[in-house]
Amino acid sequence: MRFTKFVTSPSQIIIHRPGSLEELPKHLSGKVLIVTDPGIVKAGHVDRATALLEDVVVFDQVRENPTESDVAECAQFARAKNPDFIVGLGGGSSMDTAKGALFLLSGGGVMSDYQGHGKAKGPMLPFIAIPTTAGTGSECQSYAILCRDGSHEKMACGDPRAIAKVVILDPELTASMPLQVARLTALDALSHSLESAVCK
Repeated sequence: MRFTKFVTSPSQIIIHRPGSLEELPKHLSGKVLIVTDPGIVKAGHVDRATALLEDVVVFDQVRENPTESDVAECAQFARAKNPDFIVGLGGGSSMDTAKGALFLLSGGGVMSDYQGHGKAKGPMLPFIAIPTTAGTGSECQSYAILCRDGSHEKMACGDPRAIAKVVILDPELTASMPLQVARLTALDALSHSLESAVCK
């Protein structure tokens, strides 16, 4: 059985309390790119975040189970906007799209070039993760889980440089999830726990 090394960092700053989204400006400077999806925009979370920031742009086209092409689109948007920070706001798909864009911005190429561990080619922009679900745990590790174009085969691209420098866990954001999303992400978290227990 082949194992993948997942990287976490003791240097992460993790903020966990109701209303902690308000602390976002303390950890940013310069232009900020928020990577998110239309559902998070509709829920009002993007407006809350952008109201806290002075210089911010938003990429809100994240799709569920993002593909290589989805990440390339986000990276292209980011290159045009030239941000100093990237914020992943949403579920695992938003955070994985943001992390994937970090690889392409630092090293170019396509996401399949980075499949596996430790293949990043240069310094990455600082990344802040703000999860709005409690399913994937993407905010706590350095991998972007993406789908190959065409086949939709899952692909893991990880590097210690891609881990979030700051994680904001605001229960007020997760409380706004639709009931069906809450159910599905709870099952997702349970399946990850079971996988960890049986794959030793």
